[in-house]
Amino acid sequence: MTRRTAPRTALLVVGELLLWWGALALLWLVFITSVDTLERVVGASAAAVGALLARAGRRAVTWR
Repeated sequence: MTRRTAPRTALLVVGELLLWWGALALLWLVFITSVDTLERVVGASAAAVGALLARAGRRAVTWR
């Protein structure tokens, strides 16, 4: 990886993780009827873990 592509690659990674996190957090909030602070924290954490796993899974498939 060259220096020119490193910032672009980092932005793509961050963008993908944010997109996954947003979609998963939104699903969490849709399925929970009354949302308090603890549920928001748990939902955001679960969405972050899901986003990391989704990215890892996508990279594992496209790495071949």
